[in-house]
Amino acid sequence: MKKKEQQAISCASQLRTAQQQDFLWHRTMVPGIGQETVYRQMRSAIPILDAAIGKLVRLTGGFHAECENKAAEKQLQQFLRTVPVGYGQYGIENFLMPYLDSLLMFGRALGEMMIPADGTLLLRWADATKFEILPDDGGNDVCIGVRKGTQLQPLPRQKLLLFSTWNADTDHPYGTSLFYSMPFLTDILMKIYRTIGTNWERAGNVRYAVTYKPTDGADMAFAKERAQSIASEWSNAMQEARDGSVRDFVSVGDVQIRVIGSDGQILDSEVPVRQILEQLVAKTGLPPFLFGLSWAATERMAAQQTDLLTSELWAIRRSVQPVLEKICRTWLQLHGCGCEPEIIWDEISLQDIEMQAHAALYQAQAERLQKEQEEEV
Repeated sequence: MKKKEQQAISCASQLRTAQQQDFLWHRTMVPGIGQETVYRQMRSAIPILDAAIGKLVRLTGGFHAECENKAAEKQLQQFLRTVPVGYGQYGIENFLMPYLDSLLMFGRALGEMMIPADGTLLLRWADATKFEILPDDGGNDVCIGVRKGTQLQPLPRQKLLLFSTWNADTDHPYGTSLFYSMPFLTDILMKIYRTIGTNWERAGNVRYAVTYKPTDGADMAFAKERAQSIASEWSNAMQEARDGSVRDFVSVGDVQIRVIGSDGQILDSEVPVRQILEQLVAKTGLPPFLFGLSWAATERMAAQQTDLLTSELWAIRRSVQPVLEKICRTWLQLHGCGCEPEIIWDEISLQDIEMQAHAALYQAQAERLQKEQEEEV
């Protein structure tokens, strides 16, 4: 007698779809293509990254321009305060903020100077990811163009374009994003956050498993009918609870009710999340407390941290200073002035006002003591 084939008591569902992973594009990303999309998704998903770009842009600070011709300098400063920069905005600061934002996020920034028929000067900033950059065979400049089909068409007035790069190297001569080397850690962090959300959804929206076990032959004969009756009554009880009413569930026989997944262990996410955030925050160059993270016993910034952050901000300033000088030089030339402009940046102040006051007091006391000693001699 042939043995009966063993029937499967469970099988995998064929209709279950994989969860959408919006922030895993970098796994199949071709090098050099698609980073901009990944960086945008990272910034929209991780608030710390968005805050880092905004804080670095604001901490870079303002500036003013000077030149030998004081009359032209006064008009130049008026131009910098009132120049139209598009999208209903005025002033060089409103041009510099999105320009710096693009510089840090994508590693490059692009703008344009426009000269209408009346001889004035207008500024526009552009999305650098929509343009391609090629070396200019005629010199040390770059050629910026738009790809139409399979051909790259250079923009007609290259001399009026404004272009800056950030962290350029041999592999990325046209700039490297601040988010470079972050996608892998961001992917892990999003997995943890997504799992936390799933666990809280399970804990908040409880699913119940109601199990009925027949005890004798009579129960076995009517097991199906009793199971359907229990399911119907349980469903009615749950519906009454949703409507705000209290309804007890009464049954006869061996009936067990348990919460699905209640015995599952929820992993501790505090340590791995902090480890990943430490890496991301370290890449931005900003101290953790600026993001609201209290990892240290003190909320003050150490002198070493201040010096490092100041050097980072000065590096950003040096990256965009040639563009600002080009804007001022073009305006002066349009108005018949051949003097060379000089960009004067505002002082970077990251220390407490009280500490600055004490430092100024100690400096004044030291100068007074030195003066008295010189007079005695």
